[in-house]
Amino acid sequence: MLNLDIVLTLVFSIVMLIFMIFPAMKITEWIESKIEIPEKWHNYLMFVITLLLALAIGLFLRFA
Repeated sequence: MLNLDIVLTLVFSIVMLIFMIFPAMKITEWIESKIEIPEKWHNYLMFVITLLLALAIGLFLRFA
């Protein structure tokens, strides 16, 4: 049962990756307006935020 929950959460998250790119870009721009972040960290920060948002939505879709 636990493996099925993990697999379904990841499937929902993979689908949501495309849709979470724009919110991640906006969140990254907002963070950069508040805190001075080096340019080389911009893409890394956006990637991490995209993954976190997609996982959060995947968890919500699976368990809500």
